[in-house]
Amino acid sequence: MKLIIKRIHTHFYRYSVAFFFILVWPILYYLSRKQRRFKYINRFRRLIIILSTIVSGIFFRISYEEEIDWKRTYIIIGNHTSNLDVSAICIATKSNHCFIGKEELLSNMVLGFFFRTIDITVNRDSKISSFRAFKTAAERLKNNISVVIFPEATIPEEYPPTLYPFKNGAFRLAIELKIPILPVTSPDTWKVLWDTGTEYGSRPGICNIFVHKPVETAHLTLDDADTLRDEVHDIIKKKLGIA
Repeated sequence: MKLIIKRIHTHFYRYSVAFFFILVWPILYYLSRKQRRFKYINRFRRLIIILSTIVSGIFFRISYEEEIDWKRTYIIIGNHTSNLDVSAICIATKSNHCFIGKEELLSNMVLGFFFRTIDITVNRDSKISSFRAFKTAAERLKNNISVVIFPEATIPEEYPPTLYPFKNGAFRLAIELKIPILPVTSPDTWKVLWDTGTEYGSRPGICNIFVHKPVETAHLTLDDADTLRDEVHDIIKKKLGIA
């Protein structure tokens, strides 16, 4: 019975997202017609997230290690255990940003819109696609748009989830462009909704999100990419309380 209720909650949450997306669709469509308007799309994504999570009883408690200068551009790195991680970063990030995500998300009614406009898709099985995605990411960063990357590249299959090793593409890009890394730890979004919620459903609750202080890269060379990757992995791992 408990699982049935949690699955009902998942459907309610999904329909809430769809409802608020449709509600603002005319504005989103208008903004999507010209690229110079894309910077406003994130504001409506954030609005959809706030409204749909509130009516579903899901709330985010954001903590910052230090005050973040949102005038700077960052590569935002987060652990990934839940679809709510995307929502959390959208709320925690106070500047224009985009996500890199798998191209399968294009088939999703809501996510597909954002990946056809402001976000970047990648075929995880194609090196060419990965190259193109990071090239696009570099262009966004040069235009002062922060880029959000989940370097585990997938949501862990284990339940409760663990922290997978990070791929180093994001860290090489950060060093090449001298862009600081902004680590974000989501320790318990999976307790509210794991992965997409298909298997275990979801429930109302509070998700704690911790934004770490930036990790500077201006003094690093590409030879330091693996060290930087491991440093950021350790920062998030420590906050998760993993030995």
